[in-house]
Order: sequence, then structure tokens, then C-alpha cells
Amino acid sequence: MRWSDTDVLGHVNHARVLGLLEDARLAMVDPTPGAGIILARLEVDYLRQVRYRAGEHLTVVGTVTRLGRSSIGLRQELAQDGEPALRAEMVLVNYDYAADASAPLTGAQRAHWSRWLVE
Repeated sequence: MRWSDTDVLGHVNHARVLGLLEDARLAMVDPTPGAGIILARLEVDYLRQVRYRAGEHLTVVGTVTRLGRSSIGLRQELAQDGEPALRAEMVLVNYDYAADASAPLTGAQRAHWSRWLVE
């Protein structure tokens, strides 16, 4: 978190916390060349304010809720002080940029995302 992510009261802007979720989500993405994942849907519940505190870290936990033919259901929770501050549900889609279309998940991609699968 950076001081510039906040307003005059030290409250972290709602758009910035979405950026923090994105940073955590990108850390989960398969680094294999050609594995293009796009965000197709995002639903967010803001549970409480996130405040800037110098040196403090936020925690983002991500779990896969579903593996479809070409899509991945993902849930993320951002916590501050050990308490949930927001929850997000999203759908990621495996995407072939050359064809400009979704693409089926490969066996390797399924294995990669299965590490976070919660049934």
C-alpha cells in the first residue's frame, strides 16, 4: 500500500483495493507463454474501510471455486488487521489473443489452477 492510494482521511480508495486484488491475482496466473487469462466478471462486497498505516501489510487470499471448460471461478478476500475488508467473486477466462476468442483450458492449466481449488 502507498500513501498515494488514500484520500485526505487516510482511507484507501475503492479502485486501489481492486488494483491490490489484481496484483494478487496476477501472482496466481500461470507464467507459461501463451496462457492468456482475462477478467470477464467481477463482483465486490466492501465490508469495511481499508486505512493506510505505514509499514502495515494487507493480506489477500485467493481460492478457485470452479474450473469450467475455458473459465475459472475465483474468490478473493482482502483482510486488514486479520479482519476481512472486502470479498470478491470473479470469472477468469482463458483467452487466445491471436484468435480474439476464449480457448479451452489445457491439462497443464487445469493442474496449475487446481492448486487453489476448494470444493
